[in-house]
Amino acid sequence: MNTFTQFGLKPEILKAIEKIGYEEPTEIQNRAIPALLDGKDILGRAQTGTGKTAAFALPILERVDPQVKQIQALVMTPTRELALQVAKAFSQYGQYLNIKVLPVYGGQSYTPQLKSLKDGVQIVVGTPGRILDLVKKKKVMHLDQVNFLVLDEADEMLAMGFIEEVEEIIRLTPDDRQTSLFSATLTKSILNLAGQYLHQPQEISIQGKQVTVEQTEQRYYLVTEKDKVQSLVRLLETEKVENVLLFTRTKIRASELSDTLTSMNYAVEALHGDLKQAEREKVMERFRKGLVTILVATDVAARGLDIQGVSHVINYDVPLDAEGYVHRIGRTGRAGKSGIAITLAVPGDKRRMGAIEQYTRKPIPRAELPSIKDIHKRRNDHFVERIVSRLAMDDHHSEQELVKQIMEFGYTPMDIAAAAIQLSRQGEKQHTMEEIRTPVESYGRNRDSMPSRQKTGKWKSPRFTQEKGMVRLSINLGKTDSIHPGNIVGAIANTTGIPGSAIGAIDIQKKMTFLDVSEQYVGDVLYQMRNWKIKDKSVQIQSV
Repeated sequence: MNTFTQFGLKPEILKAIEKIGYEEPTEIQNRAIPALLDGKDILGRAQTGTGKTAAFALPILERVDPQVKQIQALVMTPTRELALQVAKAFSQYGQYLNIKVLPVYGGQSYTPQLKSLKDGVQIVVGTPGRILDLVKKKKVMHLDQVNFLVLDEADEMLAMGFIEEVEEIIRLTPDDRQTSLFSATLTKSILNLAGQYLHQPQEISIQGKQVTVEQTEQRYYLVTEKDKVQSLVRLLETEKVENVLLFTRTKIRASELSDTLTSMNYAVEALHGDLKQAEREKVMERFRKGLVTILVATDVAARGLDIQGVSHVINYDVPLDAEGYVHRIGRTGRAGKSGIAITLAVPGDKRRMGAIEQYTRKPIPRAELPSIKDIHKRRNDHFVERIVSRLAMDDHHSEQELVKQIMEFGYTPMDIAAAAIQLSRQGEKQHTMEEIRTPVESYGRNRDSMPSRQKTGKWKSPRFTQEKGMVRLSINLGKTDSIHPGNIVGAIANTTGIPGSAIGAIDIQKKMTFLDVSEQYVGDVLYQMRNWKIKDKSVQIQSV
């Protein structure tokens, strides 16, 4: 069996790897680590989950000089979530080395990042927009000593519109740096980028493997963002749910979704990173005892917790990477039991769903959401099951006496039973029926039938979009504030999780900016970006 000792890594790195539990290198690690240690550039095609982070992190940690308080390695990622994930991996692998790692990304105060940079860090992991801000505006990040440059998930960065920022950052680093580019697909744009900035790279292509739990039934539903709650409720009302682990992408969404479901009389709790350990343990205890049937969690909050064997895992938000999907659904279908994994996907999730199928080598079938009629049938079937179960018990003497008493008023047993059923079912979640009447089936409806400001398609004013399916928004900042499209696309994509492709034309005026957002995401953008800042300036975003 191959082990990490074959690479000749420092004892401190090997000790950390052993502590983490790594035993045998993955294919990409076996091929990339020797090449990087040998000083070669790498062009790698690999999915998340193949071990590529360790493939580039271990050689960097081996060669970074802890005595030099300068940025020696720079890793660019498309999202802040990935930046945090990669930075954490560096810290774990280098826990016995005196090497400082700093994640930098938008949406976070500059203060802690500025302090860390002033104190001196050797490795920076960040998103292109924030990296450029720190280099050009704050003038506190210097890239002239960068020996190792990594572009992680380069295809995602290009899809989010970061190409200009990425190229500008690359040009700020020394020409003799070592460069690694990793992408799930090697598109023409990726190959052009590699051809321009990599020096005789060694190409490495890694295929994924089927890693999902075989007993788990997987399916997804295509919905719009505004219909997610209603779609979820329809599923909760019709699935034979014992307990549910419900995943959201952010702790804010976890809290909001928990509050919404609680208002609908579901037994639900939220589990997120802001909870203290004692509170987390109380939540978990109530979940294990069945007092709580739905646990809303983020990946970070669920990590390390013993939550196994649940009847349903529901991805309210599609995870950012395929490995995260596998970790989530692995919590159902344990110990020989069958489990169900459900994903609510919006049209913008198409690429991520494809990446998951490619990584797991297993198709995830699309299913149709249950109708209102299906919900009524499920409720009726459940009620009949309860009645039949109760009838199996022997002692109904006092209730039978009540029936006889009511019959004296001239009512038949059938009349009495019907009235009793009506009374007993008043406690059901009937109020949710109105809330789930939103026509979730409307996705795919002819958009030309929807009301629009764009009647003729001849508007010339920047206030109005000419692209079908898009809604124009305005921002109170413009050219005088030195903003550019990358700031806007990156901030929105990172904060809301919507794909860069959902953001259309951007028109930056002198003192304000207009941008097009796909109509299915407008509500999400307006709500989640309400406390948004660009370059420390408060942003007001509204529909035009």
